[in-house]
Amino acid sequence: MIDKTKIEQAIVLLLEGMGEDKNREGLRETPSRIARMYEELFAGVNQTPEPYLTKTFTVEDSGMVLEKDIVFYSTCEHHLLPFYGKVHIAYLPNGKVVGLSKLARTVEVYAHRLQLQEQLTVQIADALMEYLQPKGVIVMIEAEHMCMTMRGVKKPGTQTVTLVTRGKFAEEKELQEKFWRMMGR
Repeated sequence: MIDKTKIEQAIVLLLEGMGEDKNREGLRETPSRIARMYEELFAGVNQTPEPYLTKTFTVEDSGMVLEKDIVFYSTCEHHLLPFYGKVHIAYLPNGKVVGLSKLARTVEVYAHRLQLQEQLTVQIADALMEYLQPKGVIVMIEAEHMCMTMRGVKKPGTQTVTLVTRGKFAEEKELQEKFWRMMGR
C-alpha cells in the first residue's frame, strides 16, 4: 500500500536537500502532487495479473496469438527514472485464449512497479505461462531508459531489447522465426 504521507515527507526532505525553498509558490503543493503521482505510477505493487488472465475463452484449435506494440511506461529501480517502450507478446493457446486487452493489463500490472526491463520481460512471460498454461510464450520488450538519455552517457534514442521464450517458443526455432515474420522483421 502506498503511504502518501511518507512520500510527501520524503519529497520535502529532497527539496531541502537540493537547496530549494519548499514554501515557494511553485513547490508548495509539489509533495502532495508527487504522492498522488506515485500512487498512480506504482499501482501495480499491490496487484497481480490473476483477475485478467483467469477469464478465458475456449478455442478448438488456434495458431499463434500475437499482440504487438503494447506501449508501457515504468520506473527503473536503480535511478528512479522512467523507461518506456513497447511490449510484444505471442502465445500458443492450449485450448483457451484470453481477451486481448488482458495482455495489455498484465503488462500494466508489472510495469507499474519499480522495475528492471529484464525482470519485467520475465514476469510477463511467467504470468502467461502460469495462468493461461499455453503451449508456449514469447515476450519481447523494446525500451528507452531515461538513465541513459538524461544522465550518465547521455545517449538519447538508445533502445534496450529483451526477449524471453517459454515452452515451445524456447524449443522450436521455427516458431521464433514465425514470430519475427509476424513482427515484420
